[in-house]
Amino acid sequence: MARTLACAALFDGTALRRDVVLRVEGGVVAGVAPAEGPVSGPRRLALPALVDAHDHARPLPMSSFGTAFQPLETWLPRTVFATPPDAYLAAVAPLARAARAGCGAAMVHYTRPSGRLSPVDEAQAVARAASDVGIRIAFALAVRDQNPLVYGDEADLMAELPPEAARIVRDLFLKPAAAPAAYVALVDEIAEAIAGPRVDVQYGPAGPQWCSTPLLEAIAEASARTGRRVHMHLLETERQRAWADRAFPVGIVPHLQRIGLLTERLTLAHCVHARPDELDLIAASGARIVTNPGSNLHLRSGLGPIREARARGCRIAVGVDGQAFDEDDDALREHRLAHALHAGAGLDPAWTRQAFLRETVAAGRAAVGAPGDGALVPGAPADLIVVDLDALDRDAILDVDALDLLFARGTAAHIVETMVDGRTIVADGVVTGVDLPAVEAELRARYRTEVRRYDGLERSWGALDGGLRRWFAGCAGCG
Repeated sequence: MARTLACAALFDGTALRRDVVLRVEGGVVAGVAPAEGPVSGPRRLALPALVDAHDHARPLPMSSFGTAFQPLETWLPRTVFATPPDAYLAAVAPLARAARAGCGAAMVHYTRPSGRLSPVDEAQAVARAASDVGIRIAFALAVRDQNPLVYGDEADLMAELPPEAARIVRDLFLKPAAAPAAYVALVDEIAEAIAGPRVDVQYGPAGPQWCSTPLLEAIAEASARTGRRVHMHLLETERQRAWADRAFPVGIVPHLQRIGLLTERLTLAHCVHARPDELDLIAASGARIVTNPGSNLHLRSGLGPIREARARGCRIAVGVDGQAFDEDDDALREHRLAHALHAGAGLDPAWTRQAFLRETVAAGRAAVGAPGDGALVPGAPADLIVVDLDALDRDAILDVDALDLLFARGTAAHIVETMVDGRTIVADGVVTGVDLPAVEAELRARYRTEVRRYDGLERSWGALDGGLRRWFAGCAGCG
């Protein structure tokens, strides 16, 4: 069905245009033409849909489970309290919030399965959630086969825990890992079950500190053979930097290059502590970096050399990482935050707002396997958002550039429509395919019961938290 949108302003991916008519037909942009005169009625700003290029589809804000202000290495074990009570509902909620915040596509690096379904059935539940919301996703089942608690031998940590705490920790975290070949075969099975025009199945190694070289080599070989993309964390914290320098004196990024993992199929989340020579290798490979500003601030991981990475030729995307600055999955605010942190200081910031939008959307789409670069040009997928320019320009005093206003104050509350493949998935600020408030209410009710499963861990948390902090403080170069 054909659709015409009269826009007071439209950013097509290259330039901001005034008073234009955007025509959508057959799921693609059919044309963009000047309006016959100034557009009347409510003023609207249209622009390419955003991409949440690194996320884990976390059902509810993590601070509700007691994670606030913890560093990553203690934050991660704490997230077991948020184990999904229902795989479908747990995926619907974050994907619907992403759509409401203007995302046409999102990465689901699936690190916390419900444990109630087989991995294939769980992936199918996530894919069904994405279909009901209407959003594109990349799905990567996370895998790790080493260092479940610390970046090394956990024997000393376990020895200092009280017996009951040690038993609980062992049962929850110290589980046998699947063989590399079994993981590769499982991803093939998941791809057979859910891959399609709006679902891109990828490999999801958790990160070098959590994945053995044989596992990463198997993933690199499978990616080369199948063309399947790879999504992985890299150098998120100072402790990971210290581990990488000890484990790979010649360099962690050269190691990834040597085993064939560092290619244009690879997306690297964070890279907060990457060095200039490593950025050069990443840029030369065509791999992408996803910066996650709210998450990096919450977990005190650092800001990262994102401006330098871009200057060296790296492609940069933006992710929410399930830990937006206000814990509301507001991807628009996260994009603004990323630009504010990394555009540069001085009289003339190095990264203009137009270039930032164009580049992060294009890199994000490449990261999740979405077609095209996001530009709103004839023949391109009609993945776009429409912003209430009257609400954004609330004072209406001068004729101010619409993108300036968007980067100054835009939030999910200003988005009136999100469209994917020409289909409206958010209308008047409300997700059309699912009842998001009802889903969140159901999740809250279930969690209030389900979290009791972890009462033993809660009683033992002080001992585990203290033990983890002492281990990392005592590990040479890890503190």
